Amino acid sequence: MSKSVLTVDDSPSIRRMIAMTLQEAGYAVTEAVDGQDGLTKALAQPFDAIITDQNMPNMDGLSFIRALRQHPQGKGVPVVVLSTESEEGLKQQAREAGALGWMVKPFTQDKLLAVIKKVVG
Repeated sequence: MSKSVLTVDDSPSIRRMIAMTLQEAGYAVTEAVDGQDGLTKALAQPFDAIITDQNMPNMDGLSFIRALRQHPQGKGVPVVVLSTESEEGLKQQAREAGALGWMVKPFTQDKLLAVIKKVVG
């Protein structure tokens, strides 16, 4: 059974790139268009990992992680932030909210796969 990953990003091209990279490596990928959509999908079914953007309409990445961690289904799921932001204070807030890691866009496919392999085991 393949591992499932939820990708939460308001950019269709970024979602496509993440999905293609992970699907080629054998992961099942579900896409969400913003934090609110991501939260709805994350609570509807279990995921082995979640990749979220920070800057999105309706609900940003930090708010998404905080909301996710309020629910039993969201407790143990590894969350990695993938963002153009690289400010240390924001990374610290993400860790405090429950993110496992932070990657800066643009990303390489190899780096994305290495991070996902690491967090899903």
